[in-house]
Amino acid sequence: MAQAKAGRGLGAWILDGIEWAGNKLPDPVTLFVIAIGTVIGLSAHYSSIGLTVMHPGTGKEIAAVSLLEVEQVRRLFNDVTKVFAEFPPLTLVLMMMIGVGVAERSGLIGASLSGVVRATPKSLLTAAIVFAGVMSSLAADAGYVVLVPLAAAIYVTSGRHPLAGLAAAVAGVAGGFSANLLVTPLDPLLAGLTQAAAQIIEPTREVKATANYFMMMALVPLFTLVGWWVTDRVVEPRLNGSTPWQLPGGAQQNEQTDLEKQREGWGLFWAGLMALVLIIGFSWLSSEPGMPFRGDDGSYEPLLKSLVAILFISFLLCGIVYGIAARTISSDKDAVKMMNGAMGDMGGYIVLAFFAAVFIALFNWSNLGVIMSVSGAEYLKGMGFIGLPLLVAIIFVSASINMLIGSASAKWAILAPVLVPMLMQLGISPEWTQAAYRLGDSMTNPITPLMAYFPLVLITAQRYVPQAGIGSMVALMLPYSIMFGLSSTAMFALWFVADLPLGP
Repeated sequence: MAQAKAGRGLGAWILDGIEWAGNKLPDPVTLFVIAIGTVIGLSAHYSSIGLTVMHPGTGKEIAAVSLLEVEQVRRLFNDVTKVFAEFPPLTLVLMMMIGVGVAERSGLIGASLSGVVRATPKSLLTAAIVFAGVMSSLAADAGYVVLVPLAAAIYVTSGRHPLAGLAAAVAGVAGGFSANLLVTPLDPLLAGLTQAAAQIIEPTREVKATANYFMMMALVPLFTLVGWWVTDRVVEPRLNGSTPWQLPGGAQQNEQTDLEKQREGWGLFWAGLMALVLIIGFSWLSSEPGMPFRGDDGSYEPLLKSLVAILFISFLLCGIVYGIAARTISSDKDAVKMMNGAMGDMGGYIVLAFFAAVFIALFNWSNLGVIMSVSGAEYLKGMGFIGLPLLVAIIFVSASINMLIGSASAKWAILAPVLVPMLMQLGISPEWTQAAYRLGDSMTNPITPLMAYFPLVLITAQRYVPQAGIGSMVALMLPYSIMFGLSSTAMFALWFVADLPLGP
């Protein structure tokens, strides 16, 4: 469904060039195959010349490992099924799609989104999606699995370009990963690593889980406003002028009959009632310490870890109830067909995920990621910067390393023992060093193909724009990375100069 042409500025032409060049590359699966061959060759070369670094945390020597060694070849062939099965997003995405597939094919999602669009002022739709994406880090990776495809569908329902909705959601989920109005599971994880590194210099130094809370909270409205502006003023006008889209499977949007509207209303009523029952039930199971979704110490960590399973059950049951009430499900066979259909749509994702999982595993086994990270930190150490310029350099070095290693905690486990003690000796607290790292770590999340959920985002985009490729995704998300990076770095600098507290 082609959209009207819009004005074309220099920025749009540059992004078009990036998209064109990126899409001239081979299929993403082929690119991962090429990347696998490249990392094998590099590992053999660097192993042959004896490339090593000293791990700053353990003090052990880390050497480049040739993936052509007998042990590594044997490891690959023995563990390849395990590597695929344990690829972090795979089981989560497939499980969620069973529930979401029933909710989508029964009509629940479409009817609900229509209601959301009618209830949300058009001018605030983008802001609501970006905000929801930023806040989704409370639910671990559920934002990628649930919000990204839903945002695209919401834009379709409102007559807007689906990739603009997808981009807004990815910007919030990925680019805003380190921001939240509440403390997330990432906060104590990073603080623990920062504290261990700080104790190299001060054995009694404590770093709280809320060490960066004030700044991370302030970033939420910043990212929401910036993501809103980039989507509505940069991304969507460009898409409308250059990227035609279609409904999945060539479907058409038709006017509903009065009977269909009546059935839809009953479906929404009973699905809403089921949702209320589920909310009450899961709330009761989280009500007191020792309950299934409440830790013995009173924490809500079990609930947070169970959110994906809770969402799966909620989508599945609400979808079935809606379908029965709206007459789109007449027997158990209909519901099972909907699940099968959802899995059928995931074929492309599964193939891409396999090669991505193998590449990431080989890259980790070669130790090249660790070596590059340590080398980057040592380079930063030798630059001679002090104060704010040094912290800004950390932001951009972290952003660069994030293109190679996706896990925020894995990178910080490597970088913290180098950066935290070094900056403490220059009068910069561990909390400031951690904050700089977190900004850089999030900045390039939307544009790195090594992000674990990149295959899912790409496959979702291809439902509406079949020719979309890696170049399309990088061009789509690059404005967010640039603007999120510039705006958050500017806020960081002002915070530092004003000497505002980072946390309680």
